[in-house]
Amino acid sequence: MKAVPLPLLLSFNGGYVDTVGFLALGGLFTAHVTGNFVTLGASLALGMGGTLSKLLALPVFCAVVFVSRIVGLVLQRSGRPVLRPLLVVKLVLLIVAAAIALAYGPFGDPNSPTAFAIGMVLVAAMAVQNGIHRVHLAKSPPSTLMTGTTTQIMLDLADIAVGGRSESTAAVYSRLKRMVLAVVVFALGCAIGALAFILSPVWNFVVPAVLAALALVAHVETPEGD
Repeated sequence: MKAVPLPLLLSFNGGYVDTVGFLALGGLFTAHVTGNFVTLGASLALGMGGTLSKLLALPVFCAVVFVSRIVGLVLQRSGRPVLRPLLVVKLVLLIVAAAIALAYGPFGDPNSPTAFAIGMVLVAAMAVQNGIHRVHLAKSPPSTLMTGTTTQIMLDLADIAVGGRSESTAAVYSRLKRMVLAVVVFALGCAIGALAFILSPVWNFVVPAVLAALALVAHVETPEGD
């Protein structure tokens, strides 16, 4: 695992968790939480269920990012490492989610208290991951939101095609490589998440916790912010 970059592992987990949450919890986006505005509208219009989870996903996400940032600043100012403790917090949250799934899954009713509980735990875990990536891995492409990354890929390709680059060719190609790899790995996480859900609507929730544990020993360059 030392050879696996942490940002790529987070991207895979982001795609996996978002897909599993959407499939198992009535269309809930646990990582791309702003997407719940759309699914909330669909739930209200079509009676798809899970309305409360979709309504509270963004506030819960924001609250967890806020608190995790405060915790990180306190640790930083006391001279302690920040990245690893936050990774451990995410691991604990994903273990809790796996335990809920094993005890109460599958979640046929997205309005049930257990479906709401695991949804909010997964949202909290992805909030911690997003905060980690934004603060400590800021030079790497985002691990959960691929729209901006895909846009930049197309802009760079257009610049290369017409020779209108303001940066060095090496810098552009280096960025392209990282961004394309992030999108591919995220998409792979989505695909594996869908397959895992088909194979087991319950045990698929264990995989994110395993990936979060592996993240503790994944390769990471000197993190920004630590």
